[in-house]
Amino acid sequence: MKRPILIHPDPRLKKVAPPVPDLSDDLRALADDMLETMYAAPGIGLAAPQIGVDARVIVLDCVKGEGEAPRPVAMFNPEIVAKSDMLNVYEEGCLSIPDQYADVERPAEVTVRWIDRDGKERQEDFDGLWATCVQHEIDHLNGVLFIDYLKPLKRQLITRKMVKLKKDRAREKA
Repeated sequence: MKRPILIHPDPRLKKVAPPVPDLSDDLRALADDMLETMYAAPGIGLAAPQIGVDARVIVLDCVKGEGEAPRPVAMFNPEIVAKSDMLNVYEEGCLSIPDQYADVERPAEVTVRWIDRDGKERQEDFDGLWATCVQHEIDHLNGVLFIDYLKPLKRQLITRKMVKLKKDRAREKA
């Protein structure tokens, strides 16, 4: 089921999400809903807080190549266990901050540990777009948005645009 995505500023996007205690059918269904929502947006990553769910769950699929099979990944309680010293800059965007993009510098490679949808602990090394995306989504679980890496003036400008967007959308619904 496709779910509505929260738009910044929203206090739920700034909260630290608690870990999920046990994997349940409800959590697996949440991950399925998140993937459907992410693909429909369209996006390459989504965190549970972005749909108003207070839980440490993210989904991502950074396969972009024409004709390449999708690789949907659902992570429960993901954590970065290692980062490279080498940095990368990617132009990032966010489904909770539509149509706004900015360069963000992050570690070029990360090792992430998480619980998969079968309840098994997994660990994998990510680089390139996957590394950027998984760090961006884990940031969401910690109440951090990509604009928090920007200079204050740029961050305020984007926030004002989002406030206006939310007002315009509310007017359209009325």
